[in-house]
Amino acid sequence: MTPDVDSLDILLGDHVPQAAAELRERARREAATWAAGLLGPDRPRAVHTGARLISVLYPGDAAFDPPPEWWRTPLGRAIARRLGHPSAERVPYAVAGAMLGITRQGVHDLVRRGELRRHPDGGVTTGSVRERLDPGETHGDDS
Repeated sequence: MTPDVDSLDILLGDHVPQAAAELRERARREAATWAAGLLGPDRPRAVHTGARLISVLYPGDAAFDPPPEWWRTPLGRAIARRLGHPSAERVPYAVAGAMLGITRQGVHDLVRRGELRRHPDGGVTTGSVRERLDPGETHGDDS
């Protein structure tokens, strides 16, 4: 949030420092609310919050398809845990590994042991990745 507020501060000039300070404070409060929504016990709220964050942070007409390293970020880990991959029902082993914080070989091992489900079209199901990350939740897609 801060870079956007800094940009507004530059555009608005020095005569409105209070407005920039208020925006920064509101951004901090809202970020705490979004984190609580994404990580809290209310699954529908978590999914809604995650979808809102992705749509704002990654706008566009193309399907959301971040690089594997994105899934290793704190936001990526939270999205993987609560939403899975929001625009794919399957992901390659490398992406599944990034979502799980393990190697591609680790994903192969989990598939071989039946702890992740292979997708008929290749890769693994995002539902099985999300189940592994959030085992207490009920997942209705490919369970």
